[in-house]
Amino acid sequence: MTTTYPVGRWQIGAVRMTRVVEIEGPSPGTFLFAEATPERLLQHAWLKPHFLADDGRSIGAIHAFIVESEGRRIVVDTCVGNDKPRSVAQWNLRQGRFLEDLAEAGFPRASVDTVLCTHLHVDHVGWNTMLANDRWVPTFPNARYLFGRAEWEHWSREPPGPDRLARDDSVRPVLDAGLAELVATDHRITTEVHLEATPGHTPGHVSVRIVSRGEQAVITGDLMHHPVQCAEPDWANRFDVDAAAARRTRRAFLERQADRPVLVFGTHFATPTAGRIVRDGSVWRFAV
Repeated sequence: MTTTYPVGRWQIGAVRMTRVVEIEGPSPGTFLFAEATPERLLQHAWLKPHFLADDGRSIGAIHAFIVESEGRRIVVDTCVGNDKPRSVAQWNLRQGRFLEDLAEAGFPRASVDTVLCTHLHVDHVGWNTMLANDRWVPTFPNARYLFGRAEWEHWSREPPGPDRLARDDSVRPVLDAGLAELVATDHRITTEVHLEATPGHTPGHVSVRIVSRGEQAVITGDLMHHPVQCAEPDWANRFDVDAAAARRTRRAFLERQADRPVLVFGTHFATPTAGRIVRDGSVWRFAV
């Protein structure tokens, strides 16, 4: 049985954003955070019903955002992908319909001109490539792929292991095809869309800032994985390369965005995905 997810759409000034989901649903909170037991999560009642199930399991998603700005079609993060050997059972050798859902949302892969990876973890690079005649080839043949220079310099030195496997099947083929650009962490894609350095989860991690006609939005990447980190900003993700730096980045981000008219798009936040950061005593919460 295949699952078709609803497509989310938003307007930020002149910029249009679309969300296409690859995977969404509940999972044990401790998969991401050691502290995220059901009892601890259920203390934050505002997480229900969107981000927390009744039994205390966290609800998350893996999805891509398509940002349309000044004639550009920019895919931000490319999920897990199909046919790829992965250590997480739900991701291993997937046969999902992400490309079909992307096309049905109005974005056939040949129409995409820019692909941006906020960082190079396995669930953000998967659809960079697809399997064709037993070879990994770029999925978006007419696109330029933007990878952070600092990010690639770090991961290209990674010893053999799960992360190296993702580099080899989802990043190196793009570089070998001559479709990649290594960019700075403040790179500007259009006058409305630029990158912001948000290091910690990985060394070259970036978020995506959108500013258009007086309106603002930001795509977090993995500086937060779940809205609970608004209330528990010191909870470190199990996959943070530098947990202390990630905590500093997250707290600074929450301070800057709180109680401002900035629409925040969580890269792993379940439907409805977008909301605002509001102060809640000494911490924050995510208001949808």
